[in-house]
Amino acid sequence: MATLSFWGGVGTVTGSKYLIEGGRGRVLIDCGLFQGFKELRERNWQDPPFDPATLDAVLITHAHIDHTGYLPRLVALGFKGPVYCSRGTSELLKIMLPDSARLQEEDAAYRNRHNLSRHAPALPLYTEEDARDALNLMRPLPNTGESAEVAPGIRAGFRIAGHILGSSLVLVEIEGAGTDGKGRSVLFSGDLGHYDQPIIRDPVAPPACDYMLVESTYGDRLHDPADPKEELARIINETKERGGVVLIPAFAIGRTQEMVYLIRELEDEKRIPVLPVRVDSPMAAAATQVYSRRTEEQDEDYASILRQRRHPLRTHSMITASSREESKKLNEERGSRIIISASGMMTGGRVLHHAQRYLPDERSTIIFVGYQAAGTIGRKILDGAHEVSIFKNMIPVRCHKERIGGFSAHADYAEVLRWLEGMPAAPRRSFTTHGEPNAAHAMAGHIKERFGWRVDAPEYGDVIELE
Repeated sequence: MATLSFWGGVGTVTGSKYLIEGGRGRVLIDCGLFQGFKELRERNWQDPPFDPATLDAVLITHAHIDHTGYLPRLVALGFKGPVYCSRGTSELLKIMLPDSARLQEEDAAYRNRHNLSRHAPALPLYTEEDARDALNLMRPLPNTGESAEVAPGIRAGFRIAGHILGSSLVLVEIEGAGTDGKGRSVLFSGDLGHYDQPIIRDPVAPPACDYMLVESTYGDRLHDPADPKEELARIINETKERGGVVLIPAFAIGRTQEMVYLIRELEDEKRIPVLPVRVDSPMAAAATQVYSRRTEEQDEDYASILRQRRHPLRTHSMITASSREESKKLNEERGSRIIISASGMMTGGRVLHHAQRYLPDERSTIIFVGYQAAGTIGRKILDGAHEVSIFKNMIPVRCHKERIGGFSAHADYAEVLRWLEGMPAAPRRSFTTHGEPNAAHAMAGHIKERFGWRVDAPEYGDVIELE
C-alpha cells in the first residue's frame, strides 16, 4: 500500500511538506517553513509528525523558504538522506539556507539584546552549521524530466515550472503501488510561474500522472489586467514628485531580480528618472549571479541583452548592501530613491528596519509586488492597518500603499487552467494545495467546472491511499 499525506502547504501558502510512503521507501516532497499566523509559526518548533531519521530522501520543487526553510531543522532532528532538486535550486539553496540561518541567529540575538523574548535566552530555530549540514546532502538532477531512483522503489523527474530559477514540477513514480500493483505516479506542481514574465522560461506542460497536487495561491482571483510596468513607472514618478522613497519588500530570489530588470528597462526607455536603487540583501546579490550563470532557464529577451554585452540586472545607479554596516549606511542617504529589500511578506529581514523609517512618511510609498500571506505584516498593511508592530514597537502607517498584482510569480487561476489543458489525460484524483482555504476551494471548483475531474482541497494531516 502507498499513501500520500499532507503536513503543510494546505490551508495556508507556507510550510509545504508532503509525505509519500510506499514502494519500500519514504520520501518527503518539499520541506518548508510555516509563516504568518502565530499558530502556524509555532509548528516550526514542534516535532514533525514523522520521524526525520526514517526518511529515505527529500525532493524539493524550488528554493523559496516556504518550501525549503525547514531543511536545516530536519537535518538537526536526524535526517541524513539525500536531498534531490534541480541544479538551479541547488545553487540558490547554497545562498538561501545559510542566509535563513543567519537571520534566525541574528533575530534571536536582537531579541536577547533588547529583552524582546519570553524565552531566556531566545534561541534560533537552527544554526548556520545546520544549514551547511543540509547543503552537504544536496544531489542536483537535470530539469529535463529524466527520472532517477531517489529511494527504494521510488523514482522522480524534474521539469521547468517557470516560477523562479530552478523551480520544478516533480513527477514521483511509486513501484508496485495501487490495488493492481502496477505502480502509481504523483505530480507535484510546486509553484507554477506566471506566463510571459521576464527572465525565466514559461512552465512546461504537465506530464501524465495518476494523482496531482496543483498550487492554488491565486485560485480565487485573476491578476490585475493593468500593465505592471506602467504601474511601476507611475508610482516611481509620483513618489519622486513628492520627494519620497519607494520601498519594495521583495523576495531576494526571483522578485528582486525581476524588479531590477524592469526598473532598468524603464530607465532605458526614459519613462522614469535615474534614481539611486538600493538592493539591501546579500542573498539577492548572490542570487543575481546565479541567475546570470544558469542560461538553460533564461528566456529569449534576457539572453538577447546578454548577447549585447549588457547586464540585464543592473540599473544605471545601483548599490547592493551586503553587510549590516552597508545596510545601516543606507539610512544616512537623503532624497528620493528606491529600496528593494527582503523579506517579501515582511516576516523578517532588513526590510523591517526600512519600514520603521518610511511607513510613517507621508511622502513615501510602499509597493507590494507579491502575495502577502494572512497574518504577515505585509498583509496587515495591505488590508488597511493604521499601525503595525515591528520589533514590538507600534509603527504608524502614513505612507502611500500600492499593490501591483501583475508582478506575481504565481500563475492565477486562468493560467493554472491553461497549464492543465496540456495534460495528456485526466488524473484519477487531484488536490489543490499552497492556497488559503477560499483560494484552494475556488481552484478546485474551477478545475471541476472546466475538466470534470475529481478535485479536493485537503487539510493538514490528511492521509490518502494511492489506490
